[in-house]
Formats: sequence, C-alpha cells, structure tokens
Amino acid sequence: MTHDHDLVLRPTAAQTEAALNPPPGRNGGDLVVETLAGLGATTVFGLPGQHALGVFDALRRSDLRYIGLRVENNAGFAADAYGRITGEAAPLLLSTGPGALTSLAALQEAASASAPVLAISSQIPTAGLGGGRHGYLHELPDQAASFRGVVKSVHTVRSQSQIPSAIEAAWKSALSAPHGPVWVEIPQDVLLAETSIPVVTGGDAFPEELPPRPELTALAAHLLSSASRPAIIAGGGVVRADASGKLRQLAERLSAPVVTTYGGKGAFPWTHPLSLQSWVEDRHTTDFLEDADVLLVVGSGLGELSSNYHTFRPRGRVIQIEADLGKLESNHPALGIHADARLALQALLETIEGTREDATAPERVRDVLARVRERIEGQELTLEQSLLTSVRRALPPRAPSFWDMTILSYWAWSAFDPKHPNTMHSAQGSGGLGYAFPAALGAAAADPTQPVLAVSGDGGALYSIAELATARQYDLNVTWLIVDDGGYGILREYMTDAFGETTGTELTRPDYVALAESFGVPATPTTPETLATDLTKSLATPGPSVVVLPAVLRMFAPTHL
Repeated sequence: MTHDHDLVLRPTAAQTEAALNPPPGRNGGDLVVETLAGLGATTVFGLPGQHALGVFDALRRSDLRYIGLRVENNAGFAADAYGRITGEAAPLLLSTGPGALTSLAALQEAASASAPVLAISSQIPTAGLGGGRHGYLHELPDQAASFRGVVKSVHTVRSQSQIPSAIEAAWKSALSAPHGPVWVEIPQDVLLAETSIPVVTGGDAFPEELPPRPELTALAAHLLSSASRPAIIAGGGVVRADASGKLRQLAERLSAPVVTTYGGKGAFPWTHPLSLQSWVEDRHTTDFLEDADVLLVVGSGLGELSSNYHTFRPRGRVIQIEADLGKLESNHPALGIHADARLALQALLETIEGTREDATAPERVRDVLARVRERIEGQELTLEQSLLTSVRRALPPRAPSFWDMTILSYWAWSAFDPKHPNTMHSAQGSGGLGYAFPAALGAAAADPTQPVLAVSGDGGALYSIAELATARQYDLNVTWLIVDDGGYGILREYMTDAFGETTGTELTRPDYVALAESFGVPATPTTPETLATDLTKSLATPGPSVVVLPAVLRMFAPTHL
C-alpha cells in the first residue's frame, strides 16, 4: 500500500543537471534570496550592515525588489504594512546588534497586530556564538534572546545547509494563524562563504490551517440560534482572515448587531442596519453589549481598548473565536473556540439552521448610535468631526490609510468609515509612535494602483521624517498628512487632566513644508476649510506629497472613568 506521505517528487533531468553544476560565485546570501523567491516573495525591506553584506550582495543576482529605508524600525513598519495589505510574509533584512535591536518596536507592533513579517538578521561569526565575550563588532551575548518575547518563533542558522529549511519554517510560522513576526539569524561567515549547494528552486509555502473543533461549533450554533438578544464583536482576526463576507452573512441570519474593534475596522459595513460601527469606547455601546444574552466575539482578545478599558462586564453567555491561544478567555470566561475566524464563521454558517428574524434589532442599533451622537455633539467638538469628514471625502474608497498615535487617529478609530475591509490600519496594537508614514510606504510598495494616506501628529512625524528620502527615491504614491499642534497633543491632554500642567509635551519643530521640499517632495500648507480640496489634489498626484495642517484638536470625553 502506498500512502500520500510516501510519495517523493523525482527531480527532472534538467533539475539534476542544475544541481550537479550550480553557477559559480554564489554565497550563503544567495541561499537566502533564492529561498525567499522560491517561497513566493517578490519584495524585501531593510537596511544593509557590515555583517549582512552577504545577503545584500546576493540581492544583485536575484529578481527580488529591494525597498531600503533609513531606519530599521521604519523598515519594520513598512514590512508590517506590506504583510497586512498582501497577506504574505514580508521579508525584512537587517544587520547584527544595533540594527537588529532598532527593529524591536516595529516587531512588537507586528506581533500585537498579527502582521506576518519575516525578519532575517545577520549574526556575529559562528565562532562567537554561545555566550562568550569575543569582542566582535555588534556582539550580544545572546541576540536571539532579545526577540523571543516579541516574535512568534526564533530560528538560528549555523551552517549553509540549514538556511532553506530555517527560512521555510519561519515563513510557515509567520503565516500560520495567528499571523505574526518571526526571527531568523544567520552568522556573517555563513552568509559570506562561497557555496556549492544547488540553487534553491522552490519551497512549501502553505501554512497549516486552524479549523474549529466540531463539538464546539455545534454548541456555539445552538446558543446563537436560541438567543433572544445576540450581538457580535468583530476584531482584527476577521480582517486578517478575509472573513468579512462570512461575518455579514452570519449577522444577517441571526439579526445580530455588530460592533467592530479598532483593529477590526472595515470588518462589517459601516452603514449596515445592524452596524454599531466602532464606538467601543462609549458607555452606550458597552451597555448594549453587556445586555446581550449571547455575545459572539470573533478575532478579538477583548483587550484594553476593545473592552472600554476593562469596564465591560458581559452578563450573558460569551462565545470567543480566536486564533491566538494566549488571548482565548484571557479577559472573560467564554466558550473558547481556538480557530481561524474564516473557518469558524464558515462552520457556524453551515451548522446554524434557518434564519432568526428580529425586526427590532435595527431599531435598537439606531437608538444606540443616536445616544452616542448626542453625547459627542454635546461636547462641541465640531472641528475634529469636520476634519474626519474632509479626510473621508478626499480619500478614494479603496485607498488604504495608515494612522499614527495622534488625536485625529483616536477619533478615526471610533468615527471614521473605512469603506472596505483591510483599508484602515494604525499602531494601536502596541501603541508606538512613528508608524503611519513608513507603513504607508510599505502599503504603496504592495499595491501601486491606489494612493495611500498617512496621518501623523508633528511629534510622531519626527520619528520617521528621514523616510521622505525613501518615498522620493522609490517614487512611492503616499500622501502624508501632518497635523501640527506643537507637541504631543494627547499627552498634553492627559497630563493637564491628571496634574493641571504638562511636562515634556511641548516641541520645537521644523517648517514641515520647507523640510519636505528639501527632500524633493511637494508640500502644501492647509487649513480645516481647505483640507478636503488640498488632500484630494495631493492624493490624485502620483508620487509622494505632504500636507501640513496646523490645528490643536481635543478628544471626546471618556466614559470608562
């Protein structure tokens, strides 16, 4: 009897000839880029460094497109966005020590947001591995230890023959649900040494699936079918699994209102009669969700932001579908289903019989949204709302947007209609500054057919201002909106509220228009009244551009205190 796993693909005569006579002049770096190409990669991000020169030399001999940024952290953000937009593992090429460590904040964001990033770093020569102090440039006693608490998996290579398998294992890890960043490190001498190993011609790029357990699906389907007031919280896992269509089918079959978390923006149509939109930091929404007798949470861990700062106390039965085992029931007891959101929603659609009709559900949704609107309007925050309206009017419906940690972004989390799934992204996973612009560059590299918008405050903009050179060098189609309020605006609010005065929040900053133009990037000063027109023009003009808006914005009052 022959089993499928006993079958071996025999090499063709041409493959045998190529293996016996590999081209001369190749090194360990060639094995890296050949493996990436064999797995399906087309674009890589990163920065060269002394120990990593073997990989960068090999790029000359490959068809991979290289996008070089100016700071490793920004290169990580660009790879993060490329992974989010394409759903592919985005290679990030880094050098040893300081270069590697500078990427940590970006890899933390990728881990928090489940973005598939394949970081490949050089290491000190093999003789220096093992924890001794040899005095090599960039040496760390254990470089991989710095990444183990951040990434999904760590892979240390010690010989050239290990390179294809290590990268393939890391690739699968990055793309297995939940997606996330992974780390591969390869010593300098392994990368530089000439190799006689045959050219890498392919790889198994298919990660394992994560289906739900059938007995749990059956129980969840029964609970939802029997519920009188079901509701759904849709998180980023729905977007990453490309499961928005299935979510809509399930919500309509159950007549279940849906609220999307900030990471789940776009998972459910904003203007749908069952859409509670994204007002998760509002007590009216929190009360509504607490009143559900069965609450389905899909692709969310119900963390701080998604639970109105842990004030959410569900009274009914909770069903949680989550691919990240560490998030399953980590905040609330639930019927925990460890599964990919798409596969779990499909299983529920196949298991639930009939349709639950509830004509009152849209009316209850309208009532909640009216209460939210009344609360916001009572705070006289018309400037902030008008700016979001202007951005939405200017941004094409399918154009992606990337938002930094700034007040306008915090508004957008709750109040911005993304129009389509996987078009609105921010750094709210880990909350670091400087994400928006380099991430937008990665998105533009992923899909040059759409303009990309980045939104930053002046404080966050200074984290990534050097990437204006990258935008110009590769002529990437990104418009960068910088809201200049003279400091760290949200921290100014927090400190004023808490202490009555501020410390360290006020910033001397450059003339952003002149600075952008010094990079050869056209820039436009704008006002709240002209923002829509100026943004529309910039987004419609190919290549990079900057729009600078001087404005002091305020946040709406919190409801969790």
